Amino acid sequence: MPTTNADDPAVDVPVTEHGDDYALARVPKSARYHWFSVCVQRFGQLSCLSQFMLGAALGFGMTFTNAMLAVLLGAVILEIVGVFTGIIGQREGLSTSVIARWTGFGRWGSGLIGIVVALSLTGWFGVQTAVSAESLKTIIPFGPIWLWSLLFGLAVTAIVVYGFGSMAWVAYVTVPAFILLAGYLVVTKLTQYDIGALATNPPAGPVLSLGAGATLVAGGFIVGMVTTPDMTRFNRSVKDVVKQTLLGVTLGELVMCMAGVLLAHALKTDSVVDIVTSSSGFVGTLIIISGTLKINDWNLYSSTLGIVNALETSFGVVVNRRVVTILVGTVGSVLAALGILSHFIDFLTVLGVVIPPVAGIMATEYFLVRTWRAELDRAGHNLPAQEPTLIIGTLVVWLIAALVGHFVTWGIPSLNSLAVAVVLYLAFSKVGLLKPLSVQTTRFGASA
Repeated sequence: MPTTNADDPAVDVPVTEHGDDYALARVPKSARYHWFSVCVQRFGQLSCLSQFMLGAALGFGMTFTNAMLAVLLGAVILEIVGVFTGIIGQREGLSTSVIARWTGFGRWGSGLIGIVVALSLTGWFGVQTAVSAESLKTIIPFGPIWLWSLLFGLAVTAIVVYGFGSMAWVAYVTVPAFILLAGYLVVTKLTQYDIGALATNPPAGPVLSLGAGATLVAGGFIVGMVTTPDMTRFNRSVKDVVKQTLLGVTLGELVMCMAGVLLAHALKTDSVVDIVTSSSGFVGTLIIISGTLKINDWNLYSSTLGIVNALETSFGVVVNRRVVTILVGTVGSVLAALGILSHFIDFLTVLGVVIPPVAGIMATEYFLVRTWRAELDRAGHNLPAQEPTLIIGTLVVWLIAALVGHFVTWGIPSLNSLAVAVVLYLAFSKVGLLKPLSVQTTRFGASA
């Protein structure tokens, strides 16, 4: 439950904000949650079906040793990104796309981030919804898959409409259920095989390189790490952010991916639905539903926060997050019905190099360059009184870093793009290439 603090001052925000999860404002201390409530949701994001999907993809194309090394490298990237962006969110109490205004991107750049994140996470929402629909179809043999996609997607949408509190209660149920059911599946499946042999078997599918595998792992959740402020703005302390990130990423990635790798080696397939439902029937379907529900609500939640910010920055229009949730949830469900799942691997690869530079730029500006830190500190519980409109140099850094990640195949592309963004942003700041086109008054900001 949120904390209560009678001394917490009022915050100057739109009237709808207090009942709408502070989509365009700071989360006050009185609305922060105990670290366990946030940690369960972070763990739920990573101990979910998508990690089985990643593990199966790695196991189908890599040896066990190389697959686990790829998981370790990818997890380290995610932890670094998640800790730094998470601390920003906790300290400022702002969502990713809103805080981006004062962490390198400016008003218009933050709107662009909101759009990119919204498109990416709406796609993820469609991927997860399609997986659940395929599974539901296997045990309830009536109606087309597209219908089940719509039904599942709209069910998740109903949860997200009520915000962080509703999503926390769903996590308390689905996370333990998924862990218990998935554990049962793994034990019953793998006890039929020689684990030692599975760990030394060659992959059954086309070979993946170590760099490609690590990029799949990092790319598979990099948007979630870049959008970590959407979650950690509800945290009480920096220590809580670090604790939940290390716990959630380490256990979620290593345990779930390892299980997926071994199952792919045992069953010679990378199809998660085939793996889970091949002999477990109803239990397998419950695994898929519980394993997608917890991450899918956050996909939708962060997507709607990005859209709310983009609309406010582009048109000066403040829209209700709940209305946007209903619209985006419907669109994501339709995408699932249209079969976006078939583009899963390509989708991960693109995310693995395009999104990391955003986190690199935000963290570099906030912790090292600090152009707008004084303005953020002076604002107190409100938004800063002023904000930069557009910083062309930042967009150039973002573009170059993404291109390096895409075209330079040496090493780990997602890490390459992140590192290039950090170095270039620092260099641009030293030679004065990060000056905004103009500065304007912030809507709902602090008094000048």
